[in-house]
Amino acid sequence: CSITIMESREDILYIAKLAEQAERYDEMMDAMKRISKLNVELTSEERDLLSVAYKNVTGARRASWRIISAIEQKEENKGGSHEKITKIKNYRIQVEKELDDSCRDILTVLDEHLIPFSTADASNKVFYYKMKGDYYRYLAEFTTGSLRKEAAENALIAYKSASDIATVELSPTHPVRLGLALNFSVFFYEILNSPDKACDLARQAFDDAISLLTEDSHSSVLIMQLLRDNLTLWASDDMPGNLTTVDTEVTLS
Repeated sequence: CSITIMESREDILYIAKLAEQAERYDEMMDAMKRISKLNVELTSEERDLLSVAYKNVTGARRASWRIISAIEQKEENKGGSHEKITKIKNYRIQVEKELDDSCRDILTVLDEHLIPFSTADASNKVFYYKMKGDYYRYLAEFTTGSLRKEAAENALIAYKSASDIATVELSPTHPVRLGLALNFSVFFYEILNSPDKACDLARQAFDDAISLLTEDSHSSVLIMQLLRDNLTLWASDDMPGNLTTVDTEVTLS
């Protein structure tokens, strides 16, 4: 969508909402990126719209990558033709390039325009560092060698930065703090192959929050259910192939 320099922040926000309703997430992402580049602290609504936009843009490509990778592996296992395997590989590389571009795009926005200007609300700072960890985690999902190592290290640093702030500034029942614990634990399980640390982190977050829940804690309850689901999955000795670990970029206001 075309957004002129004369349009106000409110105008751009409206276009982002319109794009969301039309499920045109690339345009929604572009609109929210323009608001982010105003170098102001985003409202919780703007922050959540930004997260939803990038979640959908990258989420679709992450799903495509998993499917294509599975097809590629299947063809290799059954001794498929070199020509067919090469076509699949090239298609996977194309998706990886798109994924890499979108992940590094939001990482630049976070580092240059969001984290430096997030000063009034601790939950925003935690949210942005969590996002930074998430998108480095996504990079680590499909990269290899030194690139994967670098992405994993950067994700760990970002998640730890978020945790340091959340532990001091946010209640154990705050949905942003719980969302961070959920995604950080997934990082330990899936990227660092540390199931014990993943379970410890998820269980601690769940236990810290359970006794403090109130009737107004709907968002927190939803995330706690995801924490519990992962703990159940990870504790299983016979992990069914059709079950997958869950993380979240849900609205965490």
